[in-house]
Amino acid sequence: MRTGNPALNDKTFTGFSGYVTADEAMTIQGTVNKTLILLVCVLLTAGWTWNIYFRTHDPASVLPWIIVGAIGGFILAIVTVFKQSWAPVTSPLYALLQGLFLGGVSSTAESQYPGIVIQAVGLTFGTCLALLLAYKSGLIKASENFKLGVVAATGGIALVYLVSIVLSMFRINMPGIFDNGLIGIGFSLFVVTIAALNLVLDFDFIEGGSQRRLPKYMEWYGAFGLMVTLIWLYLEILRLLMKLRSRN
Repeated sequence: MRTGNPALNDKTFTGFSGYVTADEAMTIQGTVNKTLILLVCVLLTAGWTWNIYFRTHDPASVLPWIIVGAIGGFILAIVTVFKQSWAPVTSPLYALLQGLFLGGVSSTAESQYPGIVIQAVGLTFGTCLALLLAYKSGLIKASENFKLGVVAATGGIALVYLVSIVLSMFRINMPGIFDNGLIGIGFSLFVVTIAALNLVLDFDFIEGGSQRRLPKYMEWYGAFGLMVTLIWLYLEILRLLMKLRSRN
């Protein structure tokens, strides 16, 4: 099984010595329940930083929390990837930290473009539901070629972002792709599409884990991997909407 999500790669479900009993095994329903818990964690801290911004109307008031959430979430994501058995603890902490980051980013975007956050949230969960239905109905199948294409595209996007970060350190901006012109909007549409297709691979990965009767803590890990993709998708949709709104 292959996925572009760094939390759920080819080696994620390997290395287990054997199967566990049915009561101790990972299930799809259990993973869904854990995902809902992580979503609540994100909403709690996101609401906190959101309220801070709209109480002060000062971006500086939430900037420290954005930094803490981004860096702390990244560190915990790395820890979770390498220590999957810690996922029941690290996954909720990751979600809480990412909520700080998302609340700060979303509130500043909302102040510039009123109503944009609810649009981004609606499109994110609407896309997730649509792809889940398409996957369960067999309309979209996670074939090997499909997986290879999504993984390659995801890797290419990651490389572009990495290069842009390095160039920004030297005050060099990559032309076009981050602007609100046609090239920038086209790039954002492409990234949103690839982020959404990663959800299909995540669904396939979680289903495969439940079929293999992996340990119960892998429900937390599967939920964590799904949250990584959902957060990425939300941020890319928010970026796309901001580009579109800035053209008006």
